[in-house]
Amino acid sequence: MPTLILSTKLYIPPPSPKVVQRARLIERLDEGLHRKLTLICAPAGFGKSTLVSTWVAACDQQVGWLSLDEGDNDLTRFLSYFIAALRTVAPNIGEGLLSMLQSPQPPPTESILTALLNEITTIPDRFVLVLDDYHVIDVKPVDQALAFLIEHLPPQMHLVIATREDPQLPLARLRARDQLTELRATDLRFTLSEAAGFLNQIRGLDLSTEEVTALEARTEGWIAGLQLAAISLQGHKDATGFIQSFTGSSRFIIDYLAEEVLERQSEEVRSFLLRTSILRRMCASLCDAVLNPNSDASPVGLSHVIASQAMLENLERFNLFIVPLDNERRWYRYHHLFAEVLHAHLMEEHPEWVPALHRRASAWYEQHGLPFEAIRHAFAAEDPGRAAGLVELEARTMLISRQDQTFLGWLKALPDELVRTRPVLSAYYAVALLSHDLEASEDRLRDAERSLDGAARISERPEAPSAPMVVVDEEEFRCLPGITAITRAYHAGALGDVSGSVTYARRALDLLPEDDHLWRGAAAALLGLASWNSGDLEAAYRSFVNSTASLRRIGDITQLISVAFMLADIRTAQGRLREAERIYEQSLKLAAEEGKPVPLPTADLYVGMSELRREHNDLEAASQCLLKSKELDVHAWIPENRYRWYVAIARIKEAQGDFGGALDLLDEAERLYINIRSPDPYVRPVAALKARVWIRQGRLAEVLEWAREAGLSSGDDLSYVREFEHITLARMLIARYTSDRVDSAIHEAMSLLERLLQAAEAGERTGSVVEIMVLQALAHHEKGDMPAALMPLEGALKLAEPEGYVRMFVDEGMPMAHLLLEAAACGIMPDYIGKLLQAFETEQQQGSQPELDLNAKEFAFRSYPQEPRVRSADESGSHTPTSPTSPTSP
Repeated sequence: MPTLILSTKLYIPPPSPKVVQRARLIERLDEGLHRKLTLICAPAGFGKSTLVSTWVAACDQQVGWLSLDEGDNDLTRFLSYFIAALRTVAPNIGEGLLSMLQSPQPPPTESILTALLNEITTIPDRFVLVLDDYHVIDVKPVDQALAFLIEHLPPQMHLVIATREDPQLPLARLRARDQLTELRATDLRFTLSEAAGFLNQIRGLDLSTEEVTALEARTEGWIAGLQLAAISLQGHKDATGFIQSFTGSSRFIIDYLAEEVLERQSEEVRSFLLRTSILRRMCASLCDAVLNPNSDASPVGLSHVIASQAMLENLERFNLFIVPLDNERRWYRYHHLFAEVLHAHLMEEHPEWVPALHRRASAWYEQHGLPFEAIRHAFAAEDPGRAAGLVELEARTMLISRQDQTFLGWLKALPDELVRTRPVLSAYYAVALLSHDLEASEDRLRDAERSLDGAARISERPEAPSAPMVVVDEEEFRCLPGITAITRAYHAGALGDVSGSVTYARRALDLLPEDDHLWRGAAAALLGLASWNSGDLEAAYRSFVNSTASLRRIGDITQLISVAFMLADIRTAQGRLREAERIYEQSLKLAAEEGKPVPLPTADLYVGMSELRREHNDLEAASQCLLKSKELDVHAWIPENRYRWYVAIARIKEAQGDFGGALDLLDEAERLYINIRSPDPYVRPVAALKARVWIRQGRLAEVLEWAREAGLSSGDDLSYVREFEHITLARMLIARYTSDRVDSAIHEAMSLLERLLQAAEAGERTGSVVEIMVLQALAHHEKGDMPAALMPLEGALKLAEPEGYVRMFVDEGMPMAHLLLEAAACGIMPDYIGKLLQAFETEQQQGSQPELDLNAKEFAFRSYPQEPRVRSADESGSHTPTSPTSPTSP
């Protein structure tokens, strides 16, 4: 569910019809348009927002406006509103980015910002974006995001920030580059002539020059002080005496003058002002709810419900520091400084009112479907029970929309003992913490499980004392046993307990309601991940198919494509390249049907397709796939998979013989890899891929160091998640024998390969089987045993030919080329070997392979018939396909 956008935050405050014309400041704002940023920084009451709204009303450029509040300290919420403000200028800007921000797997912030900047560059006309009240922002992620945007701001965009204090942005650098225009308190103060114009022409006070001068001196040109003084002076007979009666700091002046203003109001108006001072924004219905004594047991109430709409309009008419937030005059807010003063008087005079007022506001916002404000007022009412209930009702929505930081902030603000009594809240707390702090997640999960255990005991023994358990969302509570089992499955998978993950995932499927497709899909996916980690790829495939069935029912195209990517990955590992290719093609078609924005993870599909094209030796097509993926917007990527793009292009470089370039790209892949504890299998570590390139370069010292750091040995117990590393270790041992003729190395390699082959065949991992047989053939070849080498080679060829493997053989270089020539001479799979030898010849011509005399034995077996020979049982071996008519080498 996307962030609910309050349109009033995007409303440009209209300039007052009676406003002092400040030509000197307007001119400076106009001059600043050629720079990146205009900063208007001054304490409260200096007319920052009024100045900007007056300027933009006459600006010849389009303007977007965003009024910030404390809730915007959540980065997802801030960026959602930032994009929404941009869309008031260019309606098509950020299309897809808003929904992508709440996607289950959002990209890194820098990638989102880069995509947004790229879209801004397409806006044809210059425009301005105003961020008002930026001082409410006090978190680094938002500051860092805005700093990145400013650093790379396209020339057609100008940013204006109005704030009470300097933001944590690189202001010094912007000054040095002449990219910053600044207006400070000294600039914003009314000059004597501006003060005279305001007091006499705008407010109609008819003060003398001496009186204006005295008032301007006492307020030091501070606009809020002058405005309050003007309100207080209306009706005073002794203006001079009034002006001379106050002095001191701005705080003193505002307190004094605000008290003057309040005391001159009727009891009805004064009560309205004080009670509604708790509201950031007001409409008549909300004010009525807050003021209504019948909606809460308030100790002091109005005698009747005030006609709030008329009151709001009167306050605006009399300039009592109220600002309209829309053209229909439905929503208003108080001037921030005035609101602070009102609230201070409320807390001083009637602190006992405050909780009830906030509770009423919370109830109104809840009834009107605005949970964020409802929760904020519940916290302000110091009513943690109500706040907890509202947070519980929003738990599923917050996690689906990826607003976990805000959700975690709410949970941390609640008393710990209160959260522990609420099993639904505890369970969702555990889920929210999964990718942040697995140990803390475990603690919250135990709280939920204890509550469930207690509830079960009470149902079995009704006479037992009632457990201190609170449930607000009954529907979620019914799902809770399944949700806790899913969380347990995730924990077990992240900690490497595959069997435990399977047990819990299956339990979740047994417990979850049939119509809870969201969590059932998650449980099936976790079951698939567990099977994948254990090496049972077919079982993993079936589980992911079941997950897609649930995802289709809820229409989650993004997750459907994500699971399809994993299905294709599994089929590739199973050596079923043709089927993997069909899955990619079907998923790309589905993504295209969705239109724009291209759903996540379309870019990853192209990376997977590139890997297949590379294996088929179509390096040009493989490169084109990677270019297509790179051209897609950032929301088309799974963040955890971005490193695979660099792996894919590194393998293309490796195929082209550019080993140095391949290693540079693998270094970048290693940097981008997100190393978090999760159940996702990491079966092809980048470090092992680098080790394979080092082997091809002959850098065995680095490879030996890699094996030592990885804790690998030929006698290890084997597991699927380390299969790729152990195959790499076998490659290293063969290379040691080739280089130094260490007999122990080749024996270790052949023993390890035999065990790996048995495990891969048992798991039906044909992709691994082909590679292991290739290495067995090369090991025998290095020992000079050609008949023994041809047997596993023939087995590998028979498995590889239907799926179109090419690079599996060509990447092995000249030793494999010689082996293939020997196999061709024996009449083994002539058509397929011919294609492979052609690939060698092409690379030879391109200079990426040493020269090989391909004509020396080219298809020599065709010149004379070979007598077939039946191999003995000892010769053929238990894991190599045999045929009584297979030819042998001469």
